[in-house]
Order: sequence, then C-alpha cells, then structure tokens
Amino acid sequence: MRWPFALLAACVLFAQQPPPADPPEVKALIDPDTAEVLRRINAVSPYEVPDLRLKRDQNFANTPVDIEPYGAIKPYKEFFLVQMEYNGPGRTIPEPGPDLKTVKIGFIGPIMSTVSVATGGKSHEEALGIKMLQGARLALEQANARGGYLRRKIPFELVTVNDNGLWGASGNEIVNMAYKDQVWSILGTIDGANSHIAIRVALKAEVVMLNTGDTDPTFIETNIPWVMRVIGDDRQQGYLLMDYVIRKMNYQRIGIIRSSNRYGRFGVREVIDSARRLQHPVILEMAYKVGSQDFSLQLERLKQANLDCVIHWGDAKESALVLNQMRKMGMNQPYFASDRTVSGEFLETAGKNAEGVVCGYPWNPDRKDPKLDEFRAAFRQRFGQEAETYASHGYDGMNLLIWATQVAGLNRAKIRDVLAYRTKPWPGVTGDIPFNAALDDLGEVFLARRENGAWKYYSRQDLNIPRGYIPARDRVDRSTGLIVPKP
Repeated sequence: MRWPFALLAACVLFAQQPPPADPPEVKALIDPDTAEVLRRINAVSPYEVPDLRLKRDQNFANTPVDIEPYGAIKPYKEFFLVQMEYNGPGRTIPEPGPDLKTVKIGFIGPIMSTVSVATGGKSHEEALGIKMLQGARLALEQANARGGYLRRKIPFELVTVNDNGLWGASGNEIVNMAYKDQVWSILGTIDGANSHIAIRVALKAEVVMLNTGDTDPTFIETNIPWVMRVIGDDRQQGYLLMDYVIRKMNYQRIGIIRSSNRYGRFGVREVIDSARRLQHPVILEMAYKVGSQDFSLQLERLKQANLDCVIHWGDAKESALVLNQMRKMGMNQPYFASDRTVSGEFLETAGKNAEGVVCGYPWNPDRKDPKLDEFRAAFRQRFGQEAETYASHGYDGMNLLIWATQVAGLNRAKIRDVLAYRTKPWPGVTGDIPFNAALDDLGEVFLARRENGAWKYYSRQDLNIPRGYIPARDRVDRSTGLIVPKP
C-alpha cells in the first residue's frame, strides 16, 4: 500500500500529540495488560515498530508428544510456535473526523442459497451461516443499547454480505468491505476454501478477520497476523476423539467415511495422523459426494473391512443417512462423527439410531454460566429460536471485536494489536477463549454422546484422558489413557 505524503505527515503530527483521555466507560474495559500494549504502541513514532512481546508456545496446538510429527526426532524447524509480528504502518493513523455517523463491522457468511462448482452443486451451509449472523447481530445490538462506540456515542453498524461459495467472490466481498464500506474489522466465514481466499485479501487490505465457524485446522496455519479464530478446530476435536477411540476404548480397526469437500478432507487429517502415530492406522477411508443419498458402495467396502468402529466427517443430513444405512446393513459398530452431527437435523433423520453416537464438539452447552443463560434468553426473545453453536460462537466473536474497537479506537492496526496480544482468555458464553501464538482458540473441547435421548458433554477430565502436551520424560499407559511418570 502506498501512503500519500500528506497522510504520512498527518500521522507524524498526530503521533506527536498525547492521546486523548479515555472516557470512564472505556477505561473500565481496559485491563492492565491491554493498557501496557496501548502504552507501548503510543510510545513510538510512526517509523518504529512497538515492542509488543510476541507469544511463544512450547509446542503447536497442545499436540500430545507421542502423536507429534517425526516421532522422537527433533525437526530442524518448527512452525507456528512464535507469534507472527505485524511490522507495517498504520498505528498512528488518526480516527476519522466528526462526520462519521456509524462504526462499521463486517460479516461474511453463507446466508443465501446458491449453486456453484465450488460447493459441488447446491450450497448447504446457509442454516449454519444464518445462525452465526444472528449471534453476531445480537451482540452488536446489545452494544448499541449500551451506548454504541463509547468514545463518540455513535452506533455500531453491521455490514452483511453472503459467502456464495464461488472461489474469488469472497475475496471481492472483503475488498468491498475494506475499501468501499470501510469496516474496521470482519467476522466470518464457514466454508474452508472460501475462508482461505478471504484471509489472504484481508492481509493485503490490512483488516482483522475473526473466524467463528470454520474448523479447518489449516485456516490458522497460514500465519497471517490479521487473522484469528474463536472456535475449537478439527485438530483439537480430532485429538480428543482419537484419544478416546484408541487410548480409552482400545479400538484397533478404524474406518472413515467422509464428504469429498474440503470440510471432510481436511477434517479427518489429524484423525488419520493420530491413529497412525498411535500404532492403529486407519484401515479404510471412503469419500462421497456432498448431497448424496445412497452410500451403499462406500458402506459395503467398510463392512468387508471388519472394523471395530466407524468415523464420519460431513454435514448433519449425510451423517444421519450414513448411520441409518449402516444399521440397516447390519453394521452395528460404534459410530463417531464431527461436531456438525450434534444438531436437530441429524436427530430428525437418524431417529432412534442416534442413541450412542459420539462426536467431537468445540464447547459444552450444558455448562453452568450466568452469561450463557442471559445470552440464550436474549437470543430466544430476539429471534424466537434456540441458540446453537454457530450462534453462540458468532456472539462471542462479535463481542470480542466490539471490545477491541472500544479499547483501541478507530484504528485497524491497533484493533489488531489488542486482540493479538491479549494475555487473558476472553470470557465468552462458549467458555474461556485463549489464543495461542498462531492466534487460534485453544479453549477446551469436548465429546458429545447421545444418551437417553439427550446429548451429554464430556471433557478430558471427565474421560480421564490427559489434555494437551505430555512431557517427553513421561509415557502414556494406553490401556487406561493415563500419564505414567518415569521413575
């Protein structure tokens, strides 16, 4: 980006002036660590990069040591352990003038039905995107009821666009929001392929993009300093699922059936890698086209493999159809699935076959938290529906963007900084949300099991399975799933 001389001169002049005092309502939102981040930003000139203390992780994404790549061999280079720094300009750009009427925040998600090659025909994620939009909208409306953007007492405005499933279209929408609509940050989206395009455009436009619906592990592995995620991804859910399947239940012959799109293909990568490194490689992996109704070809192959259990990764409708056809064929193996299976659509189609199904899940909806109760009541009153996972994560993500805007002011780089260098977990309705060095959500994930007509949620502690990194000096007893320290 080229910076006109007049704008640079204005930035220098602005940087030489002490920042205006924050109103009391804003001061109440700034914790000591965030205050230190802002102090460091404001202490340097436009030509200097503030020292913002990069986050450093011991290992990537709390990967257990016995399923890390390369086994006991220390690789020459490990990625994503040190936070990506933003060294560019922009932190001294002053806020817009007094003519500003609203503070715009963008939303991109699948909210209208489309047909495209990228989605394999008719789109299928609108139900998820609409819920995510509702959660984001509720958070913004509540912020406006509390006074809007508190430094100026003007309202927030949601700029909403559809992610239509066409490669390139999501990038165009990011360009429009960043330059035409002039949003200060963006929340979205769900489809993994489109998300990857959108975040690369966000990098060029230098605008924060916060994801609350794409669980593709590789989304955050682009290491773009303007990108963050607020939902437990398929890597974390896959680790817990395989710890349960292999360490806890000791299933040895594992089969996979999945959708042929990016969600299915990338969702099972950590499942496959974990199984292989735990000495029980996946016996067979079968894929089907999104929207399929008949899975007999794939299930016949899986049936012949004499499996101990079957894992499905795909949308709720197909998950139910696969399960029903398995049971009709006499395949009574335990059925495991991804988080999208935990839905009313799955239960409506699967019926009594849903009993006993186990899924990875990014949070615990049964947790006792006044914030969660208040959110559900407000969501029910506003939309006449119950809030599910996409609405809840969208609500958390929008609240986080609003907080960053309130404390940082109307400056995209500063909004990015207070998010990227936040030290304390964000207290969301979905639980505490801590960022790792790659700015991914490392909050606790759960297993959801259908029991007696209801979903029950289990943490690692509930399952007696060690969470996260296991020191190399210890070993894991695979019959119990417990860490056994060496003498």
